[in-house]
Amino acid sequence: MTRLPDDHPLVRGITADAPLLNQYRGTRTAAGEQQVPSRRPVWFMRQAGRSLPEYRALREGTTMLDACLDPEMAAEITLQPVRRHDVDAAIFFSDIVIPLRLAGIDVEIKPGVGPVLGSPVRTRADVEALPELDEAAFAPIAEAVQKTTAGLEALAQEQGRSAVTPLIGFAGAPFTLAAYMVEGRPSRDHLGPRAMMHGDPETWNALAAWAADVSGRFMRAQVMAGASAAQLFDSWAGSLGREDYAAHVQPHSAAAFSHVTGLGAEQGVEVPLIHFGTGTGDIIDLMRDAITEGAPQGSGARPAPGEEGSDRGAAHPVVGVDYRLNLTEAGRRVGAETPLQGNIDPALLTAPWEVLENHIRQVVASGAGAAGHVLNLGHGVPPETDPEVLTRVVSLIHDIGYEG
Repeated sequence: MTRLPDDHPLVRGITADAPLLNQYRGTRTAAGEQQVPSRRPVWFMRQAGRSLPEYRALREGTTMLDACLDPEMAAEITLQPVRRHDVDAAIFFSDIVIPLRLAGIDVEIKPGVGPVLGSPVRTRADVEALPELDEAAFAPIAEAVQKTTAGLEALAQEQGRSAVTPLIGFAGAPFTLAAYMVEGRPSRDHLGPRAMMHGDPETWNALAAWAADVSGRFMRAQVMAGASAAQLFDSWAGSLGREDYAAHVQPHSAAAFSHVTGLGAEQGVEVPLIHFGTGTGDIIDLMRDAITEGAPQGSGARPAPGEEGSDRGAAHPVVGVDYRLNLTEAGRRVGAETPLQGNIDPALLTAPWEVLENHIRQVVASGAGAAGHVLNLGHGVPPETDPEVLTRVVSLIHDIGYEG
């Protein structure tokens, strides 16, 4: 089924012409007309989190994964940075290992460590023993998304805005999820998954396929419940060479995207899809292609340049760029028709304001050649960031006008 629910924000049109989606569509309105938005859109990865005192107060005494699976709490945490910073997107508060928890796998987020599994997955028998993820398990995710989108609509009404701030759903990419499962915990070099993909490729492909399925369905649950865009986040793909990524990872990322590509197409609406990784400058064109390769036949995915096809309902692949790669060079690697997201250096959030402002203006200038550009950090918000700095950054970006 590729139809979105009739009450979905995109189908109702309440988020369709938000500045964020305009840029994700390549500086186009929902009707496909070329038009710059009312302001430059910006949001931050990990904007809903430890940098906010209201987040720390709400989370006190609650584990990370329990907070993610409490619909009321997850919705409130997602809304906090939108209220405080006036960012142009809400990013759904969750964690990439939530699909594992929903499937019944023993996983916890240990403070100062990260995701830790009770039993790593290292053999074919381990993979074959992985549980199937029941569709009913996504109920708390759908409820949290619905509460969030209702809160975003109420906030827009309070502020007298016609366009509602869109919610972005997200999931961990198959390689990152599988890497955690093989190592059993975070790793700097990911020797385990890299060894498996070469030494036991059948087991690797079975594990990565399982991860692609649960991540893709996790994204789909968020979009079907009301998210207006979705991002696949690959924390560890930067540890791979280009050939390894193309042969052993890209097909599985495409499979994850296939769960969401084309949703809403027959209704004439588009759910933009973003692919982001850290240290992935050498493979960002392959990451872009994973989105389009995930498009099912007849899904309405965007035609290749020069081919005939309508922009209505088409899926623009959007590439997130980390702080290591200048956006001008990123645009050269993925093509000027590909919208970009990024890439303010998080380290400069603690620099003197003059240094940070100059850097932001350089990022804006370097992204000017792309079909669309959404400002973001080149990774997540550091926990020690002063929230007032983020608010000031948003205000600055909104004040930088579009030429012409």
